[in-house]
Amino acid sequence: MIDILILGVLRNGPVHGYELKRRVQRPTLRPLSNNSLYPLLRRFEERGAVTKQVETTEGRPARNTYAITAAGHALFHELITTLSADEAGQDEEFLLRVGFFDEMTPAERLAVLGARDAALEEQLARATQLLASVQDPAGWRARSMGHLLDRLARDRAFVADLAEVSGRDSDAR
Repeated sequence: MIDILILGVLRNGPVHGYELKRRVQRPTLRPLSNNSLYPLLRRFEERGAVTKQVETTEGRPARNTYAITAAGHALFHELITTLSADEAGQDEEFLLRVGFFDEMTPAERLAVLGARDAALEEQLARATQLLASVQDPAGWRARSMGHLLDRLARDRAFVADLAEVSGRDSDAR
């Protein structure tokens, strides 16, 4: 997910490492550390997805400016259109990709939505099975499981709505 966020910021133009770190906005609000950012940037450089240029200014320490390459744009597109089964079960991973739906074809959107729906269906089946094994149907565990089932059903309805909108977008083209 951090890969998508970093490349997404770099698509807006070259940026210094500190500024890049500041611009990477995460829905969870967990800050991005230098220990995560700079190794990722090095890996992107090694893959040819990002270039680094050292800026020197008299009286100041050298600063690195990072820019995305054509290979980086292709990698970004691959990352936003690919959602593994594990990632599909994670709200943040899924919602991040939804934020880039306007950059996907309808078929790519539907593939992401299909992966998400399958993950939600699996979670719903597990939660239903767990709820059936609860000894005290009026107890706290049953209440929490009931809440989870409601949330999963709402999430599946949201995915279905997105698929319908994506289908209408496809028909309009």
